[in-house]
Amino acid sequence: MKHDLTPEVTKSEAQWREELGPERYHILREAGTERPFTGSLLDERGPGTFTCGACGYELFKSDAKFDSHCGWPSFTHPEEQQNVRLLDDNSLGMRRVEVRCKRCDSHLGHVFDDGPEPQGTRYCINSLSLEFKPST
Repeated sequence: MKHDLTPEVTKSEAQWREELGPERYHILREAGTERPFTGSLLDERGPGTFTCGACGYELFKSDAKFDSHCGWPSFTHPEEQQNVRLLDDNSLGMRRVEVRCKRCDSHLGHVFDDGPEPQGTRYCINSLSLEFKPST
C-alpha cells in the first residue's frame, strides 16, 4: 500500500525559522534534542492535549503521559496512530525510531519498546516540540 508522505503544512525554512525561534527550530526542523530534565512540559500533569509545537496538530492526550524518569515527556501512545510518522533513525551510531508529526513533518522525538503495558511503548518527546492545551 502506498502512503502519501507529503506534509499538509509546508512552509519555507525561513518561515519556519521566523515562526519557531532558534530553540524550537533546531528541535522541530533540524531533529535536535533538548537537554534532559529541562523541558517545561516534563512535569505537566493536568488534563488536556499535547499538540505539535509547529502546526498545532493533536498528538497525545494527557492520560497517555507517564513518568519514565528519562528526562523528557513520555507517552504510551499517540492520540491517533495516524497522527505521527515513524522513521528509522540510524544517526549517532544508534538504531532508533524517530517520531514526526504527520501534518507538518516536524521532529518530535523517538519511540522505544520499553514502556508500560499494555502497549509497551515509550514515546519520548521533546517539550519544545509540543504545546499543551488544557481541557476546558
